[in-house]
Amino acid sequence: MTNVRSKICGITRIEDALAAAEAGADAIGLVFYAKSPRAVDIHQARAIIAALPPFVTTVGLFVNASRCELGEILDAVPLDLLQFHGDETAAQCEGHGRPYIKALRVRAGDDLEAACQSYPGACGMLLDAYVAGVPGGTGQAFDWSLVPATLSKPIILAGGLAADNVGAAIAQVRPYAVDVSGGVERSKGIKDAGKIQAFMQAVKQA
Repeated sequence: MTNVRSKICGITRIEDALAAAEAGADAIGLVFYAKSPRAVDIHQARAIIAALPPFVTTVGLFVNASRCELGEILDAVPLDLLQFHGDETAAQCEGHGRPYIKALRVRAGDDLEAACQSYPGACGMLLDAYVAGVPGGTGQAFDWSLVPATLSKPIILAGGLAADNVGAAIAQVRPYAVDVSGGVERSKGIKDAGKIQAFMQAVKQA
């Protein structure tokens, strides 16, 4: 099995982005969703990205953003990849000049392969816990047995991951990548460098 990639999401401070890069994270996530406690504005995002070393992918997270709002942010912030966490259709995810991943909130009975097929342009699917009314960042895990052994898109596993369970999650789901936010925080939006190191260590050992 190839190395599992990793993303530290909900970065709001330069020092947290640098801690993620130092620990070996492949990507960081910046949340452009005003209702999130981890939201950043254009100025914060630009400062964080400017401080990063090379080869760390920057991912912008959006929830039902208008094309106009998205365009303004993309004109100002050099994001590598877009992550759509709302009810966006495939058409709404495309045409922004960036590759994208689509988040799915997983519930029993969902046909995840059909969902993959309905976003043909997505370069991966992020699987998160379903919590009614909350688009993501809930800190809750879902039943990993709901993930089929084979899906037609690379899987990014999210939802309630932390250093103590990510090894088991990787062993069971065998995802392309894992995504953590709350599991490496001291408080919402403030990361803990020690927790990031422990998480990354657990990913490498898995």
